[in-house]
Amino acid sequence: MSRLDLAARTAALENAAHEGDGRLAPELLASARAVADRARERGGLSADHTVVALAGATGSGKSSVFNAVAGADIAVPGVRRPTTSHALAAYWGQGAGPLLDWLDVPRRHEMSGPVPSGDATGLVLLDLPDHDSVVVDHRLRAEALVARADLLVWVVDPQKYADAALHEGFLKPLAGRADVVVVVLNQIDRLKAGEARAMLTDLERLVAADGLEGARVLGLSATTGQGMDDLRALLTKAARRREAATARLVADERAAASALVEACGSQPPARAGERARAALLQSLEDAAGVPTVVEAVRAAARRDARAATGWPLTRWIGRLRRDPLRRLGLRDTERRAPRGREDLVRTSLPAPAPAVRSAAASGVRQYVQKVTDGVSDAWALAARARAQRGIDDLPDALDRAVASTRLEAGRRPLWWRAVNVLQWTLIAAVGAGLAWLAVLFLFSYLRLPAPPTPVWTVPAPSGQGTDVVFPGAPPGPSDGLGVDPFQIPWPTLLVLGGLLLGVLVALVSRVLAAVGARRRAAAARRRLRASVAEVADRLVRLPVGEELAALGRCRAAATIAAS
Repeated sequence: MSRLDLAARTAALENAAHEGDGRLAPELLASARAVADRARERGGLSADHTVVALAGATGSGKSSVFNAVAGADIAVPGVRRPTTSHALAAYWGQGAGPLLDWLDVPRRHEMSGPVPSGDATGLVLLDLPDHDSVVVDHRLRAEALVARADLLVWVVDPQKYADAALHEGFLKPLAGRADVVVVVLNQIDRLKAGEARAMLTDLERLVAADGLEGARVLGLSATTGQGMDDLRALLTKAARRREAATARLVADERAAASALVEACGSQPPARAGERARAALLQSLEDAAGVPTVVEAVRAAARRDARAATGWPLTRWIGRLRRDPLRRLGLRDTERRAPRGREDLVRTSLPAPAPAVRSAAASGVRQYVQKVTDGVSDAWALAARARAQRGIDDLPDALDRAVASTRLEAGRRPLWWRAVNVLQWTLIAAVGAGLAWLAVLFLFSYLRLPAPPTPVWTVPAPSGQGTDVVFPGAPPGPSDGLGVDPFQIPWPTLLVLGGLLLGVLVALVSRVLAAVGARRRAAAARRRLRASVAEVADRLVRLPVGEELAALGRCRAAATIAAS
């Protein structure tokens, strides 16, 4: 693993922790950040030194092992417990000062000669305080150095090699770091050969159960020197390869990143949001009163069409009915707000019933539940919290959305104008016919000779055409079957024809108006649905989507760091 790889892994872990802010457990994020900080700090210190920490319980003999590895009596094993109160360092090679300062190890010895098993320039050997010390400060120092060491050598004795405090408190938290953990069974000179083999086998089993399968397990005796060459050779090799520091940091970051991946849960299906959107929009449309508005648009469109195309003599009856859109405050001509203050526009829609509002809130929650299916509880709760803030703002936002939606057509249909002109033309014809008849009545009443009046002749069934004749003119020829043609004076024709055609045109226009009203209502529904969708996106889908996007970024970064 190169330094560049470690730097990229550290950056990915930091990004994952950043994206998890406010969503994942604070202690989990703090642990991940601590690992990343430790990697950056260790990466800025000596890369030529390998820090090997000897850790163990009181009486395990780790100070004796320390002296045996160093080849000198540096650590003085004590009789009283706790024997080791402060860490002690023995190092080979120059330039270890800043590293030991970072480790906070003031007691240090520079070794002039090589480790007895060979040249180990760059080795920094630490004798840690007892991890089971009754002094809290000692335990804290040990834990801090265990977290910062490059290679950990746990020294156990035959009496306490299976101690729960060791396995539960220290080895299990190191799961996945088998490459940088060595477990040493000291004092095997006190055991028979068969007992030593059996105990080493049992120790290997316990270490594997701690998640450290593959970790090296050695048996030795610091007193007799049995097995010490194997330990010295192992440490010398680690010092020469100079890979333990990077391996430890990579292992720590992988463990922290894996915990973040697990805490994030699985990514929801890509199309889960689209499938849940339809149900969300339906519940919000009901809460916004969209069905009421659409029906008002349909009724208003029929009313407007009848007012423009109905029979002029009865149009006034329709105007007595209250305008459905005006009653809701949704007439385009009445919805005016100062420029830049469109948020002041409101409708006169009745407040949605509690059941409807509850259904809308339930629709939002169901949407969140569907799009966060499989997500960790922490992240799902964060998404629900964002959606809940949107629920509180929904009533006003939906009312403004309906109020700002254009519900009426931009201009009246051309056929309205044409029919209106036709209707008034027919009324004019009726008026002309009535006036003509009034003149003829006046002449008859005054006993004056009637002016000539044209007549529209309706031919008999086998007739050949229509003739216009004047009073006093000789009758036209018979059709040869003895049936006289039917004759209607033009004034009467104008009155009756105008009335009949006006009613017929009004009836046809009513049918066309119903079709047009349905189309206008459908167009209004589409625009209202778009307005409601904008509110749903802004208050629900976008906030929840941001949470899921953050989840995706957190998972992606943590997965990179854990790879």
